[in-house]
Amino acid sequence: MASAAAPAAADSSLPPPLEQLRHLAGELRFLLPGVRGEAAMAVSRAATTLTEVFSRLPLPSPQETQKFSEQVHAAIKAIIAVYYSLPKDQGITLRKLVRSATLDIVDGMAQLVEVLYITPTQSPENLISYNSVWEACQQVPRIPRDNKAAALSVLTKSVDLVKDAHEEMEQAVEECDPYYGLLSDIEEDNSDNHGDEEDILGCPSSRDSYWSEEDQELIIPCLALVRASKACLKKIRLSVAENGKKDQVAQLDDIVDISDEISPSVDDLALSIYPPVCHLTVRINCAKLVSVLKKALEITKASHVTPQPEDSWIPLLINAVDHCMNRIKELTQHEVES
Repeated sequence: MASAAAPAAADSSLPPPLEQLRHLAGELRFLLPGVRGEAAMAVSRAATTLTEVFSRLPLPSPQETQKFSEQVHAAIKAIIAVYYSLPKDQGITLRKLVRSATLDIVDGMAQLVEVLYITPTQSPENLISYNSVWEACQQVPRIPRDNKAAALSVLTKSVDLVKDAHEEMEQAVEECDPYYGLLSDIEEDNSDNHGDEEDILGCPSSRDSYWSEEDQELIIPCLALVRASKACLKKIRLSVAENGKKDQVAQLDDIVDISDEISPSVDDLALSIYPPVCHLTVRINCAKLVSVLKKALEITKASHVTPQPEDSWIPLLINAVDHCMNRIKELTQHEVES
């Protein structure tokens, strides 16, 4: 009788189910600073079980909740252990991708647990949070297996981002409308308003929504510079694909690190050409982009992915970048001198 009473006494000391979920969510958040295949599947299964049992009534007992919480905690700790077990000499680029995937899973599970203890019966929020965890787990098998594959993955993403920015800039220029579609849509929505206000809330005023002739002239070499940026990234990616060696992790990491700065620099330039255009700001952003491009090309030239640098495409791209910058300097010289 005494042995049967002891477990009952221990069970009565457990917190209520929702309180245990709140505590588990907090613990998962602390594990964030703290991935692959089976570990991700274990997390996915734990998320499925937790969502199912806390999306219907009656809620699990305190004892059952404790068991579910331990399963979730163990699955999350296992996938974090996968990240920490990845040797540093496998490459920084690969480790960053694995770390990002791990954080997505841990953060997604923490959000799911938080949603479940806030709305512990079936709700759209439960399904949305569960899907976030499931999708994050599904990404794990797609993580590159080595640093070269990781480098190609990051470079491909950068190429796509710069390509999108270039297409948006070109479309705006072709439409001769910096805010193509934006003003007309808002004006149509407000067609019944005939007030004296000149500006539409959240939209540039008409005097600031178009390019001057000087602006349009300056945009031409800016577009050419963005095209050169796209060409640089594509050629760097091709060189890594054709000549990159898996064991040259440090050089691959250096190429990726500097190349990763190109897309943000292109974005800064793209934003600065929207009216009202400050020509000096455009010039400064162009100079920053040129500096990043040249550094990326020089690092690539000095690495193993360019076996014959003297016959390389790199000097041609450097000349193209310099030509664009020289034209931009000519068109903005009055801003520097004024």
